[in-house]
Amino acid sequence: MDRYQHRKSTMKLTLTDGSGKAMSGRKVRFTLKNHEFKFGCNIFWLSDMLKSGIAPQRKEKLEKMWNSWSALFNFGTLPFYQGTYEPREGETKQEEILRAAKFLSEHGVQLKGHPLCWHTVAAKWLMEKTVDEVFENQIARITREMTAFKDYVTMWDVINEVVIMPIFTAEKNAITPLCQKMGRVGLIKALFAHAHNVDPNATLLLNDFNTSEKYKELISDCLDAGVDINVIGIQSHQHQGFWGLDKLNEVLGRFESFNKPIHFTENTFVSGDLMPPHIVDLNDWKVPEWPTTPEGEDRQARDFMAMIDELFAHPLVEAFTNWDFCDGAWLGAPAGLVRLDGSHKPSYDAMMQRIKRDWHTDVTLAADENGEVELTGFRGEYEAECDGKHVKFILDKAAEDKKIIFA
Repeated sequence: MDRYQHRKSTMKLTLTDGSGKAMSGRKVRFTLKNHEFKFGCNIFWLSDMLKSGIAPQRKEKLEKMWNSWSALFNFGTLPFYQGTYEPREGETKQEEILRAAKFLSEHGVQLKGHPLCWHTVAAKWLMEKTVDEVFENQIARITREMTAFKDYVTMWDVINEVVIMPIFTAEKNAITPLCQKMGRVGLIKALFAHAHNVDPNATLLLNDFNTSEKYKELISDCLDAGVDINVIGIQSHQHQGFWGLDKLNEVLGRFESFNKPIHFTENTFVSGDLMPPHIVDLNDWKVPEWPTTPEGEDRQARDFMAMIDELFAHPLVEAFTNWDFCDGAWLGAPAGLVRLDGSHKPSYDAMMQRIKRDWHTDVTLAADENGEVELTGFRGEYEAECDGKHVKFILDKAAEDKKIIFA
């Protein structure tokens, strides 16, 4: 049995030349150019690469990373943490992030903004406002960001880690008191409703690292309250070791009951020493350096592939985002698919094998006497090629019959 059959479709194509004549007996090559499934990674460093005046050595390193990143991924996450995106009220990084969004869109990358509301990396200046003013600010922020990026960013993590939000004590912030006043469901409902009004076509996510029954109960309460959650976001920062397939399937079983699309939004596998199991908050682990190791890299690739294979086989999972691309980012962890010098780890090569070979369609078919062929392949964006002429089309779930004209 093909456990990935649900990722494929079959379509009848009628091939004609520019005069409308059926291309009977002609051979045509069909190649998948972009998967329907979203294979993603955060790409917070791209805005640096696009800045003018960047040091040549730094630019060369980032361009090398971009070439590796773009060869693998079709889905990117851009940073909208208010504390860094808007360090002073009204002074945003809109221009540089918009430049990155345009660049990525031009290169065929689908984009998500992360996040619109969160109690961590929150703006310090919000602390000077009343709770009501903070709410007004979050509403205005959603309007500003979603409007400015409407042509490029099609998905948003509307609000992040709400299970812990009203009881969060690690650092003072203005969002926790807001959540305490409005309640988890009340705040989520208000922000989602406003986001949908600003861009009815955007895909909106609720995102959390808490994968327990508490998150399931929160989602259930939100749906009962009429919150239009498009996608359930699940984080899996596995600095302390791979969940294992038993836990992974337990988590999938917990959230598949909602019958909504699931995105694994932030996923970490380290290729060095694992973080000790007694650490509760991952941010508490501080080490002078955290190097990658050959043994750790083999483990990272093995665990990474075990998870992505299982997720690709699940019909509700539509996206997987790795966190990070290069070592030394969040927590200084060796969590990248490439090393600090930009060289590829085994995990990068393993993902390349899956996306570009194992889960890839590249076939040559001969048309019958009516110029018809039947294409079966992984869903996504395709290119048909015959005698040096190229035609693009989409193979999706509907898989309606199409006419392809090689003009």
